Amino acid sequence: MKVLVTGAAGFIGAALAHRLMDRGDEVVGLDNMNDYYDVSLKEARLSRLEDRAGFTFYRNALEERDVLDALFKKEQPQRVVNMAAQAGVRYSLENPHAYVESNLVGFMNLLESCRQMEVEHLVYASSSSVYGANTRMPFSVHDNVDHPLSLYAATKKANELMAHTYSHLYRLPTTGLRFFTVYGPWGRPDMALFKFTKAILEGRPIDVFNYGNHRRDFTYIDDIVEGMLRSLDKVAQPNPDWNGAAPDAATSQAPYRLYNIGSNRPVELLRYIEVLEDCLGKSAEKNLLPMQPGDVPDTYADVDALVSDVDYRPNMAVEEGVKRFVEWYRAFYQI
Repeated sequence: MKVLVTGAAGFIGAALAHRLMDRGDEVVGLDNMNDYYDVSLKEARLSRLEDRAGFTFYRNALEERDVLDALFKKEQPQRVVNMAAQAGVRYSLENPHAYVESNLVGFMNLLESCRQMEVEHLVYASSSSVYGANTRMPFSVHDNVDHPLSLYAATKKANELMAHTYSHLYRLPTTGLRFFTVYGPWGRPDMALFKFTKAILEGRPIDVFNYGNHRRDFTYIDDIVEGMLRSLDKVAQPNPDWNGAAPDAATSQAPYRLYNIGSNRPVELLRYIEVLEDCLGKSAEKNLLPMQPGDVPDTYADVDALVSDVDYRPNMAVEEGVKRFVEWYRAFYQI
């Protein structure tokens, strides 16, 4: 297939692009290469992709509607995976307009281009943050998620609603993937594992919010990508049993699906740090701080829908996943 991957120089987008090409797909990558975090890391990811046959890259943003329309007409991708978004819960408190422009306007442009070109399947990144104030564990895609706690979460919930509208009106098959705390080699510098590793190696203290009492469903990058590939290959179909009197939030009479991709094994943050200390051979000095605005104490993914529909359950233990990240970090930064 020819697959358009937006956010192709990002952590997950780049990993997915490699796997698509490994199996023989042609990948068209798009990324605006913004400076939300270290652009040199994005350039390094992109360089590895551009070294491969079967990869074409466009340095543009989803907000550039005319450019996006021209790209679709020229490349005519059969399927699309949208990983382009303004990421980060905490940054959404500082710069909310960036989330509206990228996550709402940009996603709208993408939906319209997919409709116009009759794309076979649109798969897009949602987030575990949509569960917001929900406290029933594990988080299920069949539960309503109407109480987001950050603007970032609200834009991801909005993406799911926008996608459903296009699935209903135009029969565009769409699948939303709610990712749970993704980590691993080539990861994002704004994420906890990356920040903790850098600080510990430099002998600086780490900020540990909620006094370390968080539990997170940490999910290794390879597990995320495998779930994405299987979801991309299984084009969303209408649910013939869907009932508007008792609506299932994860399916529809339209060709629309939602899945969690998480490890299904929450880990306490202090345990996660302990694993990292073991891998680094160095202890962390911890600043224990209260929970930040927009954050949630626990995440825990119910992955039954993913297992039943695409026969996949993430399986990487944090001990091995963190070890692989540390090995990559030391090699990449020559430490």
